[in-house]
Amino acid sequence: MRTLPALCLLLVGIAAQAETPQRIGETYAAEAAGRQAGFTPSAQRGETLFRQRFGNNDKMPACTSCHTDSPLSAGQHVVTGKAIRPLAVAANGQRFSDPAKVEKWFGRNCKEVMARDCTPAEKADFVAYMNEVR
Repeated sequence: MRTLPALCLLLVGIAAQAETPQRIGETYAAEAAGRQAGFTPSAQRGETLFRQRFGNNDKMPACTSCHTDSPLSAGQHVVTGKAIRPLAVAANGQRFSDPAKVEKWFGRNCKEVMARDCTPAEKADFVAYMNEVR
């Protein structure tokens, strides 16, 4: 019975360390505002980025290549065939909750699809869209 209080404390500690999608978006927005005065995130720009076709990669010309046209739906990596859980926070509560994972996936996916790193403004807009889409 003594393990139950210890387990509860451990779970509370883990939850306290988790970021929220809102906070992760705010972090990117603050970084973008430092580079562009008056910047505010836009879910509309985030949706445009999500749907935009880039000329870099024939197999992955857009985010939608793997993530489908609906961020609420599961996707599949076009090269590996690996299943991908939905991007939208409403459909996948674990999305945008771990800053290291978010940065890892932005780093990898932006380079694969866009042939460059995403800017902090693009990341803030993208997260705003994924937080808002229902």
